[in-house]
Amino acid sequence: MAPYTGRAGLTGATLVRLLADMADAPARMGETRSAFADGLVQWVGWTDAIALSSALERPATAARAQDRHAQECAEYERVRTTLAQAIAREAQSAGRSTLEAGMGFAPYRQCCLARQQAMEVAVGALRERVRAAVAAAGGELARLAAVDAVLAQALAAQEQRLFAAVPARLEKRYQRQCPDGAAEAARDAFRAELQAVLLAELDLRLQPVEGLLAALRRPTDTT
Repeated sequence: MAPYTGRAGLTGATLVRLLADMADAPARMGETRSAFADGLVQWVGWTDAIALSSALERPATAARAQDRHAQECAEYERVRTTLAQAIAREAQSAGRSTLEAGMGFAPYRQCCLARQQAMEVAVGALRERVRAAVAAAGGELARLAAVDAVLAQALAAQEQRLFAAVPARLEKRYQRQCPDGAAEAARDAFRAELQAVLLAELDLRLQPVEGLLAALRRPTDTT
C-alpha cells in the first residue's frame, strides 16, 4: 500500500458544494465558506481560548528521534479504506430490501447516521493515535499536538451540529428526486449522491489527521 503523502489544497469545498447543490436556496450555503479564522472566533469559547493560548505558549524542547511517520500513514490508509468501503457498500444497498420497501427516506437516514457514527469513532481514535505520535517527537511537534488536542475539544460541539444537518438536507433532496412511484433509476441516482456526500464528509473529518501526518513527515529540531 502506498504511503500517505498528503493532498495539497484539500478543504471542505466538496462537501459544501454537494450539499449546496441539494439546497432549496444554494446561495445560502455561501455562508459556510467564511474564513476559518472568522469562524473560529465565534466557535471557541473563552475557556477554550485560555487552553489554546496555554498550548501555544508551551515551551518547545528538542525533538526526539522517533520517526513513526510510515507506521501512522499505514494506519491512516487502513482506516480510510475501511470507512470508504463501508460507505460504498451501505449506500448502494440502502432501501433495496423487501422490508425497506415503502419506508421512504428512513433506510437512507439510517445508513447516513450509521456511517457518520462509524466515521466519528474511527477518525477520532485515529486522530488521537497520530497526535500521540506527533507529541512523542517532542519540540515544536509536541506543541502542535497540544494545540490540536485543544482545538478538537473546543470545536467538537460545532462539528457535531454541522454534520447533524447532513441527513436533513439529504432528506429534502430525496423528497424532490424520489417522490412516491419514482422509478428505481431515480433511487439509484440518489444512492450515488448519498455515497458522494458521505465520502466528502469522510475527507473533511480526516483533514486534521492529514495535517498531523504532514507535520510528522517534516519533524522540526529546535536545537
